[in-house]
Parts: sequence; C-alpha cells; structure tokens
Amino acid sequence: MENYIVSARKYRPITFESVVGQESITKTLRNAIRTNHLAQAYLFCGPRGVGKTTCARIFAKTINCLNPTAEHDACNECESCVAFNEQRSFNIHELDAASNNSVDDIRSLIDQVRIPPQIGKYSVYIIDEVHMLSKDAFNALLKTLEEPPSYAIFILATTEKHKVIPTILSRCQIYDFSRITIQDMIHHLQYVAQKEGISVTEEALNVVAQKADGGMRDALSIFDQLVSFCGNEISYEQTIEVLNVLDTEYYFRTVDCALNRDVQQMLLLFNSVLSKGFDAQNFVLGLGSHLRNLLVSKDAVTVRLLETSESIRQHYAEQAQRCDAQFLFRALSLVNECDIQYRVAKNKRLTVEIMLIRLSQLSASDETPSVSQRQPLKTISSVKGTDAQQPVTPQKTVTPSAVQPQPAPAPQAVQTETPVRRNPVTTGNAQPKKVPTGRPVRVSINSVAGQQNITESVPQPETTTSTRNKPFDKQQLDEVWLTMPREVATDDRQKAVLMNASLQTEGNRIVLVLSNKMQEQIVNNLKAGIVKVLSDKLQNDNIQLDTQVDEQVTKELGTVKDRYQHLKSLNPQLEEIKEALDLQFD
Repeated sequence: MENYIVSARKYRPITFESVVGQESITKTLRNAIRTNHLAQAYLFCGPRGVGKTTCARIFAKTINCLNPTAEHDACNECESCVAFNEQRSFNIHELDAASNNSVDDIRSLIDQVRIPPQIGKYSVYIIDEVHMLSKDAFNALLKTLEEPPSYAIFILATTEKHKVIPTILSRCQIYDFSRITIQDMIHHLQYVAQKEGISVTEEALNVVAQKADGGMRDALSIFDQLVSFCGNEISYEQTIEVLNVLDTEYYFRTVDCALNRDVQQMLLLFNSVLSKGFDAQNFVLGLGSHLRNLLVSKDAVTVRLLETSESIRQHYAEQAQRCDAQFLFRALSLVNECDIQYRVAKNKRLTVEIMLIRLSQLSASDETPSVSQRQPLKTISSVKGTDAQQPVTPQKTVTPSAVQPQPAPAPQAVQTETPVRRNPVTTGNAQPKKVPTGRPVRVSINSVAGQQNITESVPQPETTTSTRNKPFDKQQLDEVWLTMPREVATDDRQKAVLMNASLQTEGNRIVLVLSNKMQEQIVNNLKAGIVKVLSDKLQNDNIQLDTQVDEQVTKELGTVKDRYQHLKSLNPQLEEIKEALDLQFD
C-alpha cells in the first residue's frame, strides 16, 4: 500500500513559476539571480501558508544549480538539484527557531558558517520562525549576519515581523508576502482536483478559500478533509456541512425579509440558525459581511472588491438592485451596533432579535417633513387692486428705498395718507379681499418726489410653526431611548451611561435616574442633543429632561471597597485584573 502524502506537500511548488499569488516577489528574486545581485541576508515575512519557506527553498536550490535554464530556474538534473530533491544536500541548512532559540544554538550555526560548500556556490541558511529567537540569540547572530563569508546567504522567515529586533531588520532585504486571493486559491484547487480526478463545484471551492483566510496550505488541508468525507464528488451542501459554515442563502433571505418588513419570518429564520447549532454572534458577523457585499455590488467601480464565485456574484447583484444605498448604510450601522452590544449583553438572543426587528423597520419612512418642505407663507398685499403673494416679515416697515415708485394713472384720484383698517384698499368694483385674522402690520408707502402716499394695515398671518405636543407613554419612550447612544454619544463612556440609565416619566417630564454625580455631569453635557432627539422622535416640543442621582446607591457605595464590590458584581473579570496587578485597597 502506497504511503499517502497530503496535498500541501504533494503539490508544493518546486519552481518560481508554480508559486501561487506572489508574482512580484518571485519576479524580484529571479531578476536578482539573473543579474547576480544576491544579498547577504533576506527576511521573508507574511501570514502563514503563503509560501515563505517554499520560496526560500526554491531560491536556495536555484542559486546552487550547476546548469540553470534560460528562464533562470533550476534544472532538476544536476548533482546539486538531485541532492536537494532527495533531501540530502549539504549546501542548504534549515533551522527551526521555535525549538532552537538559545545562544548555544546560534553559536553552533555560526560554526557551520565557517565551512564552505562542497557542491555549488553558496551555503544557504534558512531560519524559520526567526521571531522566536531570544534577545541574546539575536545579538549573537548580528555580526555574522552583517559580515558573512562570501558563500553564505541567510534567509529568515517569520509571521511576526514586529518581534524581530531593528538591528536584524536593518541587515536584511525585507520581502512582505501577501495573503493569497480567493480567485487564486480557487484556480489552484481546481488544478489539484483535476490532477486527483475529483469533481468539485466552484461554490464549494469558494467556501474552502474563504475558510482558509488567505493561506494556501490551510486551503489544501481543508480540501483533503472534504475528499475524506465526500469521496471523488464534492458538492456545496456537503462542504458547508463538513466545515460547519452557515449557508449564504440565510443572509439573502434575511435581507429579503427586511425589505418586505416581515418581522415574523425574520425571527423564525434566526431561530432556525440557532437550532442548527450556529452561534448568534457568527450570524451577526456574517450578516454584516453580507450587507457589505451588497453595498460594493451596487457600483461597477467597487464590485471588484467582492471576492466570491461568479454565480454568487450574480445573486448579490440582483439583490443589490432592490436595496437602496441609504438602507444598506443604516443596516450596516445597526449590525455593527449589535456586534458591539453583544459582548456585554446578558440576554444575547434578545439583543440580536431587537436588531433584526429594527432592521425590518428601516424601509418605513418615519421622518417628519423638514421646515424647508412646508408650504411658504402667503400674504395679501393690495395696492391699486392687485394681489401679490409674497412672504412678509412680521413687524417690518417697508422703507421708501425698498419700493420702486410707480407713476399714478392720470384719470384716477387717490386719497393720500388715508389709513385703511381691517380691509385692503379696493378700486372700482373689486370686492374686498379676505385676509387672515391676527395682529395687524402697517405697511407704508411714503410720498417720494411727488408720488402717492398709501398707508395700509395688513393683518399678520398666523404662524405655521405650531408647537408639537403629541402625548407619549413609557413604551414609546423606551423604544426611542434604544437609539439614543448612537444618536448623541461620541465615546463608549457616554454610550454606557445612556444605556444603563433608568427612565421615569411624568407627563412631558422625563427623569433620568443615575448612579453618581459623574454620570449626571455626562448627561448634562449631552442634554441639548437628547432633548432634540426626543422632541423629533416623539413629536413633542414640551419635553423637559431632568436628572436624579439615586441616593440609596450612592450611600451604599460610599467606600472604595464597596464600590469595588459593586463593580465586580457587574464584571467578575475585575477580580482577575486586581490579582494580576497585585492591587490593594488604601
């Protein structure tokens, strides 16, 4: 029986051309070999499974090849290449810094550096996970790394570049490896599946690529797991079952329910997700990613940010056309707010369900008309029997310079300085105009250079900005208060105070019951914004907001120790922090 070799080893790249997703780095290394511009030390850094050690091995094998090809690749036929392929080359040394991280290990390595290569030109030293070296080991390596023998080349590989000391970084050429894209991983997995004679759908490979999170080694390991479960035919349904991934169809149906304002179906859908064993927060995170994908699918400029298969891409495009951009913005804000509150909520399921209910109400227009949308004021100004619908500023006298003088008709005599009370001036058989009742405003047209003088008393129209005084109850106030932290708070401390405040209502008077004076000061700073939001949401301009400190709580928490016990009851992890920092009460 032939020994089984996992795909990550069996299909490990052996040439620069076969490396997936790192074209810029492989091109740079090949040009360095072609021009013989080889550095004394290299640092390969990046996420796991993206080809750092693989590129180091290919580079070491190629520079020692005795008969390189025209493309400057290893020939795989010379003595040096054959020795490398059979893992018996004495020119290439690999060291695992995770288990060999002491000064003695580095001294042993330095002793090896003094020995020149027996076959080939260079001795290459590949140190994996170099960030695991101790500080003393790093310092022991400095001098050799800066001035190695002409035949020695160091290649350091790490997933955490920030842990490598700056003096080491300054002596290396640094290559940053990027995460492998979804499409590149899908193409490589299709190549592996074809070589192995396995039939797999593109949707299934897309799930594998997303689960791998940019690492090709992880993707190949997941692929082997699917083959063990499904055999030679892998479907999308089997893939999400094995990997315990929530089907994207749930998110499409959730957004459809939100657009249709179908609260009942949305809650049943969420219950179905929980019954399948999925965590509620994973559902929230997945819904946020789904809304983000819908947003980028609405514009041809941003659609390239969508990393998924072609069939799912079309599904996103279809649903994105039915979603307004403003709806997506507000929905993303709700989901993000739910994700933040989920960690501190005691009833986590209710937190998610409230978010879903609010999500289903986004399509409803609950905005009141703005002042600019109201009908303009209409006034009647009758001079010589004509009507003009112009806005009149209350209690403002029209000066002679503001009125253009008009020549008087010859046959008509006009009485000057004749006050007209309650009714506009009439001429001929014209009927008196009806004017609104109210406080009269006098408009005067004085005689200028022999012109007519007409004094008219025009009643002021009633103001249309009437005071709103819609009654409200405690339930309506609580619903509006749920959005208050997002509306007025600017930091987490303000949000926490508003979320934990207790509300009491007495008609139009609202009382916030707080725990201490500091919370009262925070609320007072936000008071104007809170009143404005409450007035707009509740349609009541007579709302009065007061604060009250619960004296019983303040009295009970009078000492530092009492306050600590109260905070510990709210957050049990506070005791661990106290013990870790060795804190004591004064």
